[in-house]
Amino acid sequence: MKVLILCTGNSCRSQMAHGFLQSFDKTITVCSAGTQASGKLNGKAVKAMAEAGIDISTHTSDSVDKYINEEWDYVITVCGGANEACPAFIGKVKHRLHIGFDDPSHAVGTEEFIWSEFIRVRDEIKDEFYKFYIEQIKPKL
Repeated sequence: MKVLILCTGNSCRSQMAHGFLQSFDKTITVCSAGTQASGKLNGKAVKAMAEAGIDISTHTSDSVDKYINEEWDYVITVCGGANEACPAFIGKVKHRLHIGFDDPSHAVGTEEFIWSEFIRVRDEIKDEFYKFYIEQIKPKL
């Protein structure tokens, strides 16, 4: 089972989804990429995931081009920008899904508010990707 998670920058939401989905089952192959990869991880995303017990600090922010020639069971977009660009993904894909989340890196306000947005989105990603894992992936393993 191979899953590719797409976002625009591949620095925050897709990285968190990648970390959670891989933590649910080490036997599946999970990768994440960006339609316009930033080349770096968002520090707050790394910290938020560490607080949830998942280390994504060694992940890399990669361009979707890196994975275009591979076959995927699922390609999942997690942000509007990547969802719009997804039809341009010309790789072999059995199932395309969109599970969208707000971008906490665009949150504006106090440090406390911004941090609370990272935690809120992290927890939403965990819940939605666990549901996806239980309903879509686990029955096929």
